[in-house]
Amino acid sequence: MTDSSHMPDNRAIVIGAGLGGLAAAMRLGAKGYAVTVLDRLDRAGGRGSSISQDGHRFDLGPTIVTVPQVFETLWSDCGRDFRTDVDLRPLDPFYEIRWPDGSNFKASSDDAAMFAEVSRLNPRDLKGYKRFLRDSQKRYVVGFEGMVAKPMHRLWETIKVLPTFARLRADRSIYGHAAARVKDERLRMALSFHPLFIGGDPMRVTSMYALVAHLEKEFGVHYAIGGVQAIADAMARVVLDQGGLIRHDTQVDEILLRDRAASGVRLTSGEELQAPLVVSNADAGHTYSHLMRNHPRRRWTAPKLRRKRWSMGLYVWYFGTRGTRGKWADVGHHTIVNGPRFKGLLDDIFLRGKLADDMSLYIHRPSLTDDGVAPKGDDTFYVLSPVPHLGWDDPVDWKVEESRYRKKVAKVLEGVIPGFQSHISTELTFTPETFRDRYLSPHGAGFSLEPRILQSAWFRPHNVSEEASGLYLVGAGTHPGAGLPGVVSSAEVLAKLVPDMPLAEREMGMAAE
Repeated sequence: MTDSSHMPDNRAIVIGAGLGGLAAAMRLGAKGYAVTVLDRLDRAGGRGSSISQDGHRFDLGPTIVTVPQVFETLWSDCGRDFRTDVDLRPLDPFYEIRWPDGSNFKASSDDAAMFAEVSRLNPRDLKGYKRFLRDSQKRYVVGFEGMVAKPMHRLWETIKVLPTFARLRADRSIYGHAAARVKDERLRMALSFHPLFIGGDPMRVTSMYALVAHLEKEFGVHYAIGGVQAIADAMARVVLDQGGLIRHDTQVDEILLRDRAASGVRLTSGEELQAPLVVSNADAGHTYSHLMRNHPRRRWTAPKLRRKRWSMGLYVWYFGTRGTRGKWADVGHHTIVNGPRFKGLLDDIFLRGKLADDMSLYIHRPSLTDDGVAPKGDDTFYVLSPVPHLGWDDPVDWKVEESRYRKKVAKVLEGVIPGFQSHISTELTFTPETFRDRYLSPHGAGFSLEPRILQSAWFRPHNVSEEASGLYLVGAGTHPGAGLPGVVSSAEVLAKLVPDMPLAEREMGMAAE
C-alpha cells in the first residue's frame, strides 16, 4: 500500500481552454501533473473556437496557421504525432491583397512568383524587396529563434539583446522599415501589415516583425481541415488521454492565494478547487484586474494596467451564402481588401479611437478548401474589420452602430462579391463588446496588450507571475504574445519554468489511483 502522505501534490489548474491553455495542459500532463482545465465556454479553443449554425461552421478567431513546427514540437514532446491528429493543408497563394485602384498582390512561398508580383507593381522596387527578405531572415534568427520560446522574466535576458536590436533598427516601425526598402505605397503596405494579425499598429510596432516575411516564405501558410477548432479539439483529446480533466461551462471568479502562493481557484458558483500550481490562460489584464482583485499586487496594479496600450478591437461578420460555391471565382481562401487610406485609418483606430467610414477588410472563404464548413454548394464567409477598442473616453456604442457599420461593410463587399446579400442564408456578428463579454477581454481588445516594443519580452506580464509563487501565465497577454505560434510557444516557455514531477513519484501517484 502506498503512503500518500509522502507524495508531492501534483495537482495543477489551468484557467481557460484557449490554445495557450490547452498547450499548457498538454505540457503539464507530459511532466506528470494531474491537470484540470476550467473554461467558461461550451467547447475548447477560446478565441480559436467555432459556432455551428444552419449547417455552417464559423471559425470565430484565427484562420491562418503559420510555423506548424510549434504544434509538431508540442505533440512530439507529449509522445504524439501532430500530423496524425490534424489535417493541415498548405495554401497557395497564401492570400491576395487588393487596392482601390484595381491592382493586387498574391503572396506565396515561391521566390520567382513573388519577384514577378513585386515587379508587376513596381519593377524599381525589386532590389529593395530582396533586401527586405534578407532583413527578415536576420530578424527571424534574433526575434523568433532567439526569443519566442525563451523565458524573458529576467530583465537581463532583454538587456543583452538590446545591442542587436539597435543594430537591426528595432526602434524603427515595421512600416518605416518597409518604406526604407521600397517606394511603392502598395508594397509598403504589403510588407508591413502583418502585425495587425496580432493586434499591432504597423506604424508603431517594431521592425522586428519583418521576420513574418521569412516565416511565410520558409514555412508557408496553412489551413487546418475543420478549422482551428479541429486543432483545439485534438489538443483536448491529448489532455484527456493524459488523464487530465476539462470542465466546460465553468467560470473562475478568483485565484486563491495562501502566503502569496497560489493555492487554487474559486468558481463563480462558489466551489473551490485546490492546487499548488495555477496557470491562467485568461487575458493577463483580466487575470490581474479581476481574478486577483482581492490580493495586493506589486507590479500589475489597476493604474499600471490602465496606462497600458491595448490592441485594436475587431468587427467580424460571419455569414453563409446559398448556392454560391461556383460564384466569385476570383475570390480565394484569403483576401485582404484595402480601403483608400492606410496610415490615416490606422491613426483613427489606434490613436484617436474613431470609427471611420472607410475600412480595410480581411475576407476568409474556407469553403474553397474545407467542404465541412458549409452545406454542399454553399459558402461560408468570415469578414473582419479592425476597429477601435472600447477603452477610449468616448467608446463606440456598438448596440447603436453595429447595423450601420454592417451596411458600410456590405457596400465594400459588394465590390468584391457582388450580389452576395441576396444569397445570405444565415449570419451573426461579433463586435468589441462581444470580445469583452465572451472572452473577458479588457476593453474588448482583440489581441490583449498591443505588441509595442516596451510592451514586449520583459515589459510584458511574465509567464511566471511577479505577484504570486505557483502562478503562471500563458496566452496572448504574456510573452511572447498573440497569434497561434505565440500562444502555443508561451506554453513551451511555461514548460521550461515548471519542474517535472519525479518519475518515481509519478509512479507512486499512479499506484495510489
